[in-house]
Amino acid sequence: MADNFGTKFWANITSEPKRKYRFILNLAGIDSWVITRVDRPSFNVTESEHTFFNHKFYYPGKVEWQTVSFTTVDPIDPDATAYLMGILGACGYNVPAPLAYESISKQKAVEVLGEVKIKAKDASGKDVEIWTLKNAWVKNVSMGDFEYASDDMLTMDIELRYDYALYNSKGQAKLPIQASGVKTSEGVSIADGYGKLVNKGA
Repeated sequence: MADNFGTKFWANITSEPKRKYRFILNLAGIDSWVITRVDRPSFNVTESEHTFFNHKFYYPGKVEWQTVSFTTVDPIDPDATAYLMGILGACGYNVPAPLAYESISKQKAVEVLGEVKIKAKDASGKDVEIWTLKNAWVKNVSMGDFEYASDDMLTMDIELRYDYALYNSKGQAKLPIQASGVKTSEGVSIADGYGKLVNKGA
C-alpha cells in the first residue's frame, strides 16, 4: 500500500516536494534577502545506560535542541556587520571602561532578535512549514575573512541558541503509535506543534 501511494505521489503533477531554496528566515534587524542559507532545527535525546551482567539497556532522557546557524551576505548598505555589533550593545555588553557595570541578560538578548521564524515556501510562495525558535539569541558570530585572491562576496555565519522549536506544517503526518485509547494503525497529525497528537484516523 505504501509503494502504491509513492507511485501516485511522484506521478501526480500537483504533488510537490519541499525545495531547499524556497525559504525565508525572519528575525529583527537583518533583511531576509541577504540570508543565503539556514539550518533547520534539530534535536537529540540523551540516554542513560543500565548494565546487567553482559547486557546493556538504554533509556531515553532529555530532549536537547541543537543550535541553528545561518549565513548572510554583508552588504555595504544595509550593513549587517554594524547590526551584529549593535546587538552586543543592545544585549548589555560594554567595552571595558570605568563604571561599565551593565552586562548581558537573556531578556535583552532575546528581545533584540524578536520572534525568529524559518518558513519554507511552495511554488506559489505560500508557507508549507514554519519553525519558530523560542527565546532565540545570538551565540556565535564569524565575520568571515578578506582575501586578495578572491572576488567572492563577503559573508558571515551566525549561530543561534534557543530553548526549543515549534513546528507548524501545511501537511499531515501519519504515525503508527500505540497509546491508551489509540489503535496502532490510526494516523496521528503532528502539524500543530510537536506537543499535541491529534487523531486523524487511518
